[in-house]
Amino acid sequence: MDFATSDRVPLRSTAADGLKIVVIGGFAVGKTTLVRSVSEIRPLETEETMTVASVGVDSTAGVGAKTTTTVAFDFGRITLNERMVLYLFGAPGQERFWFIWDQLFSGCLGAVVLVDSRRVADCWYALDRLEEQGTPFVVARNNFGVPKHTLEQVREALDLPADVPMLDCDARDRDSSARVLVRLVEHLRELSLAGGR
Repeated sequence: MDFATSDRVPLRSTAADGLKIVVIGGFAVGKTTLVRSVSEIRPLETEETMTVASVGVDSTAGVGAKTTTTVAFDFGRITLNERMVLYLFGAPGQERFWFIWDQLFSGCLGAVVLVDSRRVADCWYALDRLEEQGTPFVVARNNFGVPKHTLEQVREALDLPADVPMLDCDARDRDSSARVLVRLVEHLRELSLAGGR
């Protein structure tokens, strides 16, 4: 994939096929950061400052000094070739915004589930929803410093089947985020060739 760096990359007139991918996971796991790092356009972000109104509603335990949160979704774009464009949607992580998820899942080819291994339980709802809807996905552990657990330990904690791809990433890094998306596309192709979805 060749990613442009300009904030004003026009959509090619030859683009005919839009492919939708959703980035999902717990609160403050790096979904906005991943979309931002890999998008060829300046992404649409719905980040708002967290206020005292969220105290007691949104758990900020283990997320450091986070001061903003996604209140709708993030949107980015990657041109794959002359005809195909990948649209990325980053979902909000807090429970009070989960009602948005079903709309984001509508029409998507697959999903990336971002995991913070310090807060593994925060992604269980995302995994449950994707499995319930039959949406193919990969799991990417967003590294916050030196991981304390191996990928296999995280896989075991999440009770993930062996056929669900799992990999490490740094959502701040364009190449690392791109590798996650490439792995998802490969997984979708594998499922297609195997007669899956």
